[in-house]
Amino acid sequence: MIKIKCPICEEGTLKKGKIKESMFGTYLGEFPAEICTKCNESFTDSKTTKKIEEIAKKKGIWGLGKKTKITRTGNSLAVRIPHNIVEFLKLNEGKEAYIHPEDDKIVIEPSHSN
Repeated sequence: MIKIKCPICEEGTLKKGKIKESMFGTYLGEFPAEICTKCNESFTDSKTTKKIEEIAKKKGIWGLGKKTKITRTGNSLAVRIPHNIVEFLKLNEGKEAYIHPEDDKIVIEPSHSN
């Protein structure tokens, strides 16, 4: 049996296993993958990748990630929220949100009390 070296860390070898896949916090399922014994990076074949994409599309989360501009408004900075994310999260102008840092990210959570 030929051991395939991990193309990411180049130290571990790839071993058959299963991964739990999520996108934007939405669980998509468990799928077969090749997993590195050293860095845990996982790789799916094209058939599995297509299945993951189909599930994400059915759940309405495929393509939700977008780039946006940070602009100035008074002494603060503002972030524009793309329309498809507004629709997905059912946001409305004037609705309250909770914003906080998490590691090196900014997290904006819509308030569910409005």
